[in-house]
Amino acid sequence: MKRRNRVLKFIATVLSVAGLTAIAAVMTLGNPSLFHPAPAFSHSLVRVDDAWQKVYQQVPDLPRENQYVSRETGKVDPNNTLARRLIRYHIYVKGRPPGYRLDWKFTLADYLGANSLMQESQYPGYDSLKTNPLEGDRVAIGRLNRAQRDVLAQALANVFSSRTGQTTPTQPPSTNRVPSGAVQPPAESGPPRLSQPKPGDARLLLP
Repeated sequence: MKRRNRVLKFIATVLSVAGLTAIAAVMTLGNPSLFHPAPAFSHSLVRVDDAWQKVYQQVPDLPRENQYVSRETGKVDPNNTLARRLIRYHIYVKGRPPGYRLDWKFTLADYLGANSLMQESQYPGYDSLKTNPLEGDRVAIGRLNRAQRDVLAQALANVFSSRTGQTTPTQPPSTNRVPSGAVQPPAESGPPRLSQPKPGDARLLLP
């Protein structure tokens, strides 16, 4: 009798495990993201189609390169800009997080031929525009000097920054502006600060 009860319990345990496994498999097929979460920056992807406009607000001197003709309409697509393609390449093609300036510098290095090899068959617009914009975009990025690329990288990071939720103003690139390394002293609103005494200062009080 005891042996029979043990056998029945064993069978019940096996059936329970099998049932739970089957339920988990069905849930995985129905909702793959349940057990395979999206990348940490996925919340920013919904902003991609609007982000390029914010980039141009911060960097109005950045070339738009929006003269390419759409395969679907046969007309120039003014919204298919350099900034939009750059953002889509950074996020969708390379899978890089969009909130860090260093990652944007890696992407800009791709355009300069100094980092990852860029494939024409993967570049945004290759299948929607009559002319692949990759070469023209690389030329446009190559015309920017180092200070201008730094400004662009910072602007891109600002747009996708999750720390403040707002973009911060960025100087548009120009060769006539103050270098990016120059820092202007903040305005003093309070009383002037006294300097700390240094060795030998006491001799200044002697007659």
